[in-house]
Amino acid sequence: MFWFALAVDLTAITVLSYALYFRRHGRRDLLLAYVALNTGIFAVVSTLTNQEVGLAVGFGLFGVLSILRLRSDLISQGEIGYYFTAITLGLVNAVAVQTPWLLLGLNVLLLTGLYAADHPRLLVRHQRRVMTLDVVHEDPVALRQDLEARLRGRVKRVEVTEVDYVRDMMIVDVRYLAPRTGAATSAPERTTVPLPAWLGGR
Repeated sequence: MFWFALAVDLTAITVLSYALYFRRHGRRDLLLAYVALNTGIFAVVSTLTNQEVGLAVGFGLFGVLSILRLRSDLISQGEIGYYFTAITLGLVNAVAVQTPWLLLGLNVLLLTGLYAADHPRLLVRHQRRVMTLDVVHEDPVALRQDLEARLRGRVKRVEVTEVDYVRDMMIVDVRYLAPRTGAATSAPERTTVPLPAWLGGR
């Protein structure tokens, strides 16, 4: 049953890291991180489950990895979701090795849930921006109107995180509804700047 669980785990992490994550977000470094985390968890827990303290140590390892942050680079909350799912797949496939139908069902559940939750067409108009304004608005209505003019969308929620009266600036966290145009994307933080015309031929 070990080899069956290993095959299922490798198939699941391939679907998660490449078919779902890399094809949607395109970060090769995190693809490697997800595969390494998953296979490492599977190998360690599979070894420990044959010992008396195996299950307890396995869940303890899961807890330790769950509170770690990938400090080498900035990752989004969505990428942290892939991180936790990669760990969970490795743990589930190692622990549920004696119950193949439960093992397969949990893998399908985790991958299907992640596929649906991170689908590019899901809530595509609901976006978020952290903005630095070159003006301080004392009136919440004026702040909302200014943001809607800049974003060309309907502001749903505004949270002021910093106000600097010396430099006359403020930082706000904005949740807004983008207009129904082809410009709305599921990853609003990433902006592509076209090259000038005189660089087009180089």
